[in-house]
Amino acid sequence: MKPLFIVFEGLDGSGTSTQSRMLCEYLRTERGQKVQLTAQPSGGPVGQMIRSALSGRLRFSADEALYDRQLAHLFAADRHDHLWNDTDGVMRLLERGEHVVCTRYFFSSYAYHCRTEDDIAFVRALNADFPDPNAVIFIDVEVDTSAKRLAERASLDRYESEEKLVQVRAAYERSFDLYNGPLLRISGTEAPSAIHARVASFVEGLLR
Repeated sequence: MKPLFIVFEGLDGSGTSTQSRMLCEYLRTERGQKVQLTAQPSGGPVGQMIRSALSGRLRFSADEALYDRQLAHLFAADRHDHLWNDTDGVMRLLERGEHVVCTRYFFSSYAYHCRTEDDIAFVRALNADFPDPNAVIFIDVEVDTSAKRLAERASLDRYESEEKLVQVRAAYERSFDLYNGPLLRISGTEAPSAIHARVASFVEGLLR
């Protein structure tokens, strides 16, 4: 059985982290498969820099357009390390026969770092060498739903404002136009158990 690289995408607060954990547990316990859960930004050195930038601990440009480009560069660098580092790189895990479930991939760079067609071309060039995942699961929620869920958090990062989320939701649609693989769209307003059931059924189809 070919190991799968499965990516979850969605607005902040959509439930991607919860569903990725539930899928990993399903693959381990119900299917007896080896699977690793990961995310971008990663836990690597560049990923840690990104997290510091998003929290405001590490400061970059105050200009929003420049900030997006700076972060796009960092995410591409982190993505390269996340894929190919010799310790726990995604491609190394796949070579060992393990499935990889990842919360966020290059689709998020299109969604969060692109405002114009020039931005899309820029992000596409930065990510041109990265492999497509075997499947993408997009958990879709309305912006107001995302904003309400985020309001329950103790702190927000720079990309978690309602104004930014409106841009992100529209940009996600453009990003999926660049992907020809299996794509599952699910409403994030369903109960977590119902979302998981649909995800599990979708992945079962990939495993056949």
